[in-house]
Amino acid sequence: MVATLLSWCLGAALALICGSPLAHSALVPENEVPLRPTTWLPEGKLTSVTLPKGRTRRLYFTLRKKVPGMSVTVIPCNLPIEWSLTARTLKDKPIKNLQWSTKKSMPEVWWRGPGTEEKIHSFTGDAVDTYSGSPHPQASIYILKLRSKQHSTRATLFLYEGQGSSGIFPLLPADPRVHTLGVGMTSVTLSWAPSASITGLPREENSYEYCVLVNSLQNYPSLCAVQEGTRKAKNQKQDKEERNRKETAWPILKEWWWEQWDTFLDAQNLPSSLVDDDLQCACRGTDSVCTVSELLPDSPYYFDVFVMDRLNGTSSAYKGTSARTHEEARSAIAPLREGELRWVSFKNGGSDSEQFFSFRPRGWQQSGLLTLQSCGGGEKIKVTVSSKGQVLTSRGVGADLVHVWLQGSPSYLIHLQREGTSTGQISTVIDPSLPGGLMASVKMQISSAYHRRGIPSLPSTLQIKSFNRLRGCNSVTLAWMGTEERSLYCVYRRKLGNQEAEAGGPSALTAPCLGPESRSDTERVLCKYFQELNPRRAVTTAVIGGLEPGMAYVFDVYLMRRWGIPIKYASKMLKTRKEC
Repeated sequence: MVATLLSWCLGAALALICGSPLAHSALVPENEVPLRPTTWLPEGKLTSVTLPKGRTRRLYFTLRKKVPGMSVTVIPCNLPIEWSLTARTLKDKPIKNLQWSTKKSMPEVWWRGPGTEEKIHSFTGDAVDTYSGSPHPQASIYILKLRSKQHSTRATLFLYEGQGSSGIFPLLPADPRVHTLGVGMTSVTLSWAPSASITGLPREENSYEYCVLVNSLQNYPSLCAVQEGTRKAKNQKQDKEERNRKETAWPILKEWWWEQWDTFLDAQNLPSSLVDDDLQCACRGTDSVCTVSELLPDSPYYFDVFVMDRLNGTSSAYKGTSARTHEEARSAIAPLREGELRWVSFKNGGSDSEQFFSFRPRGWQQSGLLTLQSCGGGEKIKVTVSSKGQVLTSRGVGADLVHVWLQGSPSYLIHLQREGTSTGQISTVIDPSLPGGLMASVKMQISSAYHRRGIPSLPSTLQIKSFNRLRGCNSVTLAWMGTEERSLYCVYRRKLGNQEAEAGGPSALTAPCLGPESRSDTERVLCKYFQELNPRRAVTTAVIGGLEPGMAYVFDVYLMRRWGIPIKYASKMLKTRKEC
């Protein structure tokens, strides 16, 4: 008994589910679509619709009788869309006694009935587009079709019944372009022709205003596009978090709901205003000139101007412009030649003076040797060497020679900066050893060193020693430390007057930057090569003759090398004997 009852119930259910389509199969059209809500486009009201990717949205509207004209405005949000306006004419009235398998709304009944369609307007792009014209004489219903091919987006629609302007959108001038008056390092000045909506109103009425927006990505054709871009920027963090979440059934249900019932969502989320108070306007008001400040140097920016109607919640966009701010003032980069001896002088007196140099070493090893020496006494000099934007080394430069070994880069940027003096004041002492009497500077030389493997060896001490027992009336004997590398050593002498000898020798003659290039050839007394593999025994001597009895002399020894600045030993003052 129970089995028979269950069998009868199952058969009845199958008859209810499957019987109806079979009974009416002859009456069902082949292109019948499932029941979907019909969206009517209201007149005189802003309507926002969502456009899922690749899916055509249809909105329907009819016009009142004897309407002189009409206009349809479509405002895309951030993405290009396709939209068209079609007038459908019915030849006969719909059959009222036709049995439908599903309940149909009135536009769908008209769609099924016999009739003709005529496309009266179409547009593709991301700009605001308006169709204005007379009503179709035979149109029974108008169909507005919208589609987005790239991504899901939104669009705002407005239908107006009447001739001329609807008055809901602010007016744009004949020349709607934004012009650039001036560009600075951190600011840009803009101007544009005023809107008739602002100039035609009394000063007491302030329902219209300009809004200038700036960004570093692109120009926007509408304020809706700006708002859409702002929402995407705010939701970037949330989107990243959602990607990391575990997949559940809810995203699938959410997508299905979006595809099937988005028209209901549109009807519930109509925007009350296109003007967003959260937008950060660079300028806001009724002036048609704006200076956008606090920009970054050497950066591109895009500027958009919107005239907004706060009363109706609408806006109109000018044709935006773009500009690139000026770069910061930088010192010129001077190239250094192979083996060139360069004097770097800071003559402006500023505590933050700086200069830039570049060098390209020869050879496949891309190595070089940089030698520097400060000639300014108490000045603080800093050298920074970088390559491809990465700092390789940074150190201070003093009276002692500084060697910087460069290797592995095709080019180097050398930055010299004067940070100040040890006493807090800029030195104004003029060093006679500098050419032309320039202020204290830096002596620098750089050369390719593809045959070397590092910094050259230096003497253990730069002091010159004399022997009192070997000092005569016409000659003296000097000794100094050398290196294990074969190098050339040159000895220079200078005769001192009686006053200079009594003062102990002038400090100018013992300046560290007094190199052999600044000495007269008549002062050079000898040059000799020397090499000793044992650094402890690397001592060489020289007998300097041809001197006058009882006279004071200053002796200088220079270690001459093919690469780098010559190394100057500490000056030595000696006095020959009067009687021998």
